[in-house]
Amino acid sequence: MSKLAIVTGGSRGLGRAMVLRLGQMGYNVVMNYVSDSSKKECEKNLEELKKMGSDGIYIQADVSNYEGCEKVVNAAVEKFGKKIDVLINNAGVSNNAEFYKQDHEDYEWLVRVNLLSVMHMTRLVLPYMVESEEGNIINISSIGGLMGVINQADYCATKSGIIGFTRALALEYANKNIRVNAICPGMIDTDILKGVNQDELNALASTIPLGKIGDPECIAGTMQYLIENDYTTGAYLTPNGGIFMP
Repeated sequence: MSKLAIVTGGSRGLGRAMVLRLGQMGYNVVMNYVSDSSKKECEKNLEELKKMGSDGIYIQADVSNYEGCEKVVNAAVEKFGKKIDVLINNAGVSNNAEFYKQDHEDYEWLVRVNLLSVMHMTRLVLPYMVESEEGNIINISSIGGLMGVINQADYCATKSGIIGFTRALALEYANKNIRVNAICPGMIDTDILKGVNQDELNALASTIPLGKIGDPECIAGTMQYLIENDYTTGAYLTPNGGIFMP
């Protein structure tokens, strides 16, 4: 019987790489989307999943609010049953603005997407994992959760919060055979970099010891490691090309 994974923000970028890797690993995958453009990307992902022999669904739901998270989990259970094996809390946004120049609605929205969605989704999925006494939660944080980044104060705050949340939950649920870990990516080639000037991108890459921007597949590989390594919990892994060495 196929296992089940939920991936928030699974339409593109890191989310897509993880969704497709999960399909390769034999998982059925549940994704959410908000915009019409993201729906089209989810459709493409589902086509790829089916080519691999896996299945999936995509649900229009805004995980920045509890009701949206409920919609995702309820749809997953209705379609695939009550055993949820993996939760990937991946949904994330950035304002990329000087903090005092933001309206409070801007950073409140960011906190809802980046941090509260992680808490809501985890709260809703945990009862199923506790019941089956098995589960794997992977929270996508960021190198910004480990070090300061200019014009990213609100973003860094949420990503640091994810690390604290991960560690506490790992302790709380280890005796239920539920593992909780985080991934803190460095600079990765996603849509965020699409509009960046190529010269600026090359200059940025030159500051990274390995001399290159990361590929989303390296995050998918890190996810796979954390799923398959059953002796790792409460950890964060940071694929970042050597730009930060904790």
